[in-house]
Amino acid sequence: MIKKVLLINGSPNEHGCTDVALLEAAASLNKNGIETEILWLGKQPMQDCIACFQCRQKGKCVFNDQVNEIAARLDEFGGMIVGSPVYYGGPNGRLTSFLDRLFFSADGTKFRGMLAASVVSCRRGGATAAFERLNQYFLMTNMHVVSSQYWNQIHGFIAEEARQDEEGLQTMRTLGANMAYLLKAGEAAENAGITKPEYEEATFTNFIR
Repeated sequence: MIKKVLLINGSPNEHGCTDVALLEAAASLNKNGIETEILWLGKQPMQDCIACFQCRQKGKCVFNDQVNEIAARLDEFGGMIVGSPVYYGGPNGRLTSFLDRLFFSADGTKFRGMLAASVVSCRRGGATAAFERLNQYFLMTNMHVVSSQYWNQIHGFIAEEARQDEEGLQTMRTLGANMAYLLKAGEAAENAGITKPEYEEATFTNFIR
């Protein structure tokens, strides 16, 4: 059975421009037979990582909030799309605090082979820098980053303006269609007996001698 896609809305505005982008991608996924779930991180402050390393012993973050809730459910998802507004050329702090703790504290094997993408919304500039920053979470954890026809960005100051960005909306639809196809391709590969890669034990090199 093909797993569903988790879409994370890191904007403090539940129904703002970021939501417009995520909903467009979700609708495309649904149209192509993939179930979706949207998680809004809310307006409350998000605890950042304090580098206590207690998650290495406890198996979860010491701060029991949405991070642990999602970490416990990672097996449900075959794909993840992370959405953020652009703040000073980067993603917003609430979202990066959530992702820092999730990717550091959760079982890293849960991310391997999962499909991933980021989407960003901005009034004018800074989108590609924020987009690149978010993609680093995926590129460092053996996730497969899904492409679209352009950088995954939508423009507008308010949701009504974002809905007028025809190219941005089309980019989100293409992203959803591509992710749906790759989820189905992965399922077909498993059914055909094509196994996922087996990874060596991670090697860490310290350049300070």
